[in-house]
Amino acid sequence: MRRSVMFTRALLAAPLLVSGALAAAPAGADTLRDALAKAYATSPTLTSAQAAQRATDETVPIARAAGLPSLNGTAGLVEAPFSTADSITSPERQATSSATVNVPLLTFGLVRSSVRAAETRVAAGQIGLRSTETTLFTNVVASYMNVIRDEAIVALNQQNVRVLDVNLQATRDRFQVGDLTRTDVAQSEARLSLARAQLQSAEANLISSREGYVQVVGTAPGSLEPPPALPNLPTTPDAAVEVALKDNPTLLSLQKQRDATGYDVSAARARRLPQISAVVGGNYYNYLGTLGSGTGVRVGQQGALSGSVGLALNAPLFAGGALSAQVRQAQDRRFAAIEQVTQAERGVVAQTRAAFAVYRSSQEVIASSQNAVNANKLSLEGVRAENSVGSRTILDILNAEQELLNSQVTLVTAQRDAYVAGFALLASMGRAEARDLGLDGGPLYNPLDNYGRVRRRVFGVGDEGPNRAGTSTVNTPAQGAEVTRPLDPLLDTPVDSGQHLTTGEHRPGR
Repeated sequence: MRRSVMFTRALLAAPLLVSGALAAAPAGADTLRDALAKAYATSPTLTSAQAAQRATDETVPIARAAGLPSLNGTAGLVEAPFSTADSITSPERQATSSATVNVPLLTFGLVRSSVRAAETRVAAGQIGLRSTETTLFTNVVASYMNVIRDEAIVALNQQNVRVLDVNLQATRDRFQVGDLTRTDVAQSEARLSLARAQLQSAEANLISSREGYVQVVGTAPGSLEPPPALPNLPTTPDAAVEVALKDNPTLLSLQKQRDATGYDVSAARARRLPQISAVVGGNYYNYLGTLGSGTGVRVGQQGALSGSVGLALNAPLFAGGALSAQVRQAQDRRFAAIEQVTQAERGVVAQTRAAFAVYRSSQEVIASSQNAVNANKLSLEGVRAENSVGSRTILDILNAEQELLNSQVTLVTAQRDAYVAGFALLASMGRAEARDLGLDGGPLYNPLDNYGRVRRRVFGVGDEGPNRAGTSTVNTPAQGAEVTRPLDPLLDTPVDSGQHLTTGEHRPGR
């Protein structure tokens, strides 16, 4: 509970500090917590996993039923309209019914082991739901940050195209008066064509990211606010791995599955032993007045009731090797489950360390990129000033502007990578589940509620239906590449903003 409160407070804390195109968000914009809550409430992946877990819950009463008394009854009606036999011994009609109560007395641990295996798998499934939540939320965070990143990249590329278009017009004007050469014009045209191609690619990426958001969250993204700061992250990979090995839900679920296979082995061995049951039976028959009819002999007794009580011993003497094979099969499945836990443990260690490394690396890239953006802004201003006095060429300005664009793209990409890696690190440590995020929109799904209802249930089929259902996105409009975020003011300044230095009459041939 303590870590849940800390995570919730951190998720509600001040927004992550970002710069450039990521910094501004209009009032009323969607938040990351909104997206997480929508996905939690409407994701078919999660609702499907919840339904599958409810089905797993039913394995416990099914296993328990083998140790409880069972009652079976039969009834029948036989007609013999064409019988030529003496009706005293062969009546024309006969109604029969019987009932048998079977009470297991001794199963040598078969029922107990089966129930324990089912209960352990239910516990594994409940932990597995946490893993499903974690995976869903990690995908939501990634899709959310992808949209923010790609919106920023599209905005930067749109402005780059506008700047280069203005530059091309200015270059052509200066070429007409002889201030520049054909080479300058060709360089500007080539850079503008390249910028338009980059913009088209960035717009396609943005559309893809928005469609991915729709797939994961269930609704189209609006104007997304910068995400809140992540809670306290571990300072070393070893500290992160230590927590992950204790709390990673995927690993914990597989450990429970491994434990269940131990009970499977015990149950398989118990099937080779005798089973003792108490049996109580009753039979009733009635000839419905047809006994002796047509013979002139009056028969008063047309029916009878009988009963029996006893013990039944069911001992498998020879099953063609099936029972021994089942024991070996259960043992091998347990060995496989043990190895799967080891493999999952390796995966958790690698995933946690990788997420930590990406997070730390992205933090360093952010710092370096921020310095590069600031330096490139100063460099662009200086190149423009030097161009105004003739010591820099148009190509120098184009290169400086491209370097600034590249550094800003690197910055927003690193910001996305750092946040996604940080959240993935928390997810690997088992600290990014619904109970940790403090989601709004209603109570959280508790798998224990359904399990408590059905684990000892012996009557009723439960027609209450599913607790919730995922929503369709068929009617969601196709996403576009529109961007409404404000841009860095520096990029609003045309590249070639200086006065013409000469009329061009002393410049080389055009």
